[in-house]
Amino acid sequence: MNEQVLRGHWNELKGEIQQRWGQLTSDELGQFEGDANELVGLIQQRTGEARETIESFLEDLAADNATYAERAKEGVGRAREAASQFAHDTGERFREEQERLTENVRQSYAQAEQAVRRKPAESLAIAFGVGLVSGLVVGLMLKSHK
Repeated sequence: MNEQVLRGHWNELKGEIQQRWGQLTSDELGQFEGDANELVGLIQQRTGEARETIESFLEDLAADNATYAERAKEGVGRAREAASQFAHDTGERFREEQERLTENVRQSYAQAEQAVRRKPAESLAIAFGVGLVSGLVVGLMLKSHK
């Protein structure tokens, strides 16, 4: 029995041990200090089961828990990679959309500038009319809030 594995996964293993050997109390298992021989001796003393059977069970249990922990670690790694890729892709789409919008604003500004250069009098009259209508709307809204 690998004592480092036993110590590293003790909390997970303890429940499985109690499930297998219900006559062991939490207090008895709580006194365990990581010595595999001590644990096997305790189980053997309380249950009368053969040492080889106990050791085999504990080794299988420790191996299973180590495998589960490794799978969980791999799953977390994959989730981290997926989140990182999602953030990168989202940032890239945001930059592309920002560039597209910036280009649309530049084109609209250039078109407005050309229209003003071609027909300055009409452009001035339109700007004056829009300003007048906007002023009236704002004035009426302010008056209605009094």
